[in-house]
Amino acid sequence: MYDSIIIGAGVIGANIARELARYDLKIAVLEKMSDVCEATSKGNSGIVHSGYDAKPGTLKAKYNLTGNQMMPELCRKLNIPFRQNGSLTIVFNQEKMAELEKLIERGIENGVSGLMILDRETTMKLEPNLNDAVVGSLYAPTAGIVDPFQLTIGPAEIAVQNGVKFFLSTEVTGLYKTKQGFLVKTNNGNFEALTVINAAGVFADDINNWISERKRLIRPRKGEYCLFDKEVGNLVEHTIFQLPSGVSKGVLVTPTAEGNLLIGPNSLPDNDKFDILTSAEGIQYVLDTAKKSVRNLPTNQIITGFAGLRASEKDGDFVLGEPEDVPGFFNALGIESPGLTAAPAIAVDLATWVAEYLRAQLKAEYIEKRVEYHRFADLSTQEKQELFKSDHDYGKVICRCELVTLAEIKNAIRRPLGATTLDGIKRRTRAGSGRCQGGFCSPRILEILSEELRKDIREIVKSSEKSTYLVGFDKDML
Repeated sequence: MYDSIIIGAGVIGANIARELARYDLKIAVLEKMSDVCEATSKGNSGIVHSGYDAKPGTLKAKYNLTGNQMMPELCRKLNIPFRQNGSLTIVFNQEKMAELEKLIERGIENGVSGLMILDRETTMKLEPNLNDAVVGSLYAPTAGIVDPFQLTIGPAEIAVQNGVKFFLSTEVTGLYKTKQGFLVKTNNGNFEALTVINAAGVFADDINNWISERKRLIRPRKGEYCLFDKEVGNLVEHTIFQLPSGVSKGVLVTPTAEGNLLIGPNSLPDNDKFDILTSAEGIQYVLDTAKKSVRNLPTNQIITGFAGLRASEKDGDFVLGEPEDVPGFFNALGIESPGLTAAPAIAVDLATWVAEYLRAQLKAEYIEKRVEYHRFADLSTQEKQELFKSDHDYGKVICRCELVTLAEIKNAIRRPLGATTLDGIKRRTRAGSGRCQGGFCSPRILEILSEELRKDIREIVKSSEKSTYLVGFDKDML
């Protein structure tokens, strides 16, 4: 019997696990994918929103602001790439400048600081590569960019270090109220818990509707992106938005926390909760729209495209806490943008509510710091030399595009909640994230995973059991 079970190991579930692990509780996280950060959390912009866009009085507005304020210290503490680069929301005709004034008023009501309206000259001075049609902008200095993978993996590792059990490739198939608490049925057997936290992303409505008469409906919205090579990562310094629409913050142009350039997303209603395929039409729309923001978009530097799903609840706001008819069951449902920004703040409140329900006490000791790791590419020459002296595997470069070494890949496998797939290595080290997208390093990473995990190389997969690379040896096949 667990004190609490968290369903879902995306950015929300992982951060809740980290916060709940502060209490003297027995906690499990159930995730149907083979790794954390395998669904919605891996397919997003990595933007830390300032909070001017959310409707005042909503949970989105509340948690956006608090999450934004928490982000710098959290990322520093957990060694997560983060930069407070600020954002510019641009307009293309003078009549629209009045809408920027409305956004400032909304932002001030939400508690956002530092918002300013900039004229054309000041805007173009900050961002010389913007389209000549720009007439002004709204500057939000507290906006930022973060590595969404590490914002999930880092908290998950802290949770593991503090005793939380993660059950991966474990899909929840049923949820039932019992006298003591809850029975959670999965493809890997049954689990029992006194409380359940529903952080299941686009499937959170299904989980809720199994057990509560207060029915919820998530209507996924698909967003497609293009990622550019680091060579053009400095095309813009700030995150560039166009005026937001009612359903989306629109197609943005932004540097990433890792140094690339990213454009997207569009916003397409999608009834298929598994559909993360890109389309020629969708990518073309993203490109055409981004070209309205910046001049000379370097499309020859695109290295990959991808898509993600937003867990958009029909009422338009986050759904947090207990339904009235199911005490002990806590929702973190409908967490779409600005969900990534809000995740740390949502986690604090969810963990507090669950702890109060269970009358739990804080642990005497809590591990705040992750197991040490190094990003070899970011170090100075002297730091690289010192690492090489301590471990010669730092001198063996596996991924040339991102300068990822053998030591880093081994560390990614051996650390808490270590990588078991190629995508797991990619998210933890960036090996395979560069210009060749793993074309050169993937075969060697397959070998390393096989050696470290003591598995037949034919068992090593990209992300799931259906994504194998090798089916046999050529001489056997012959």
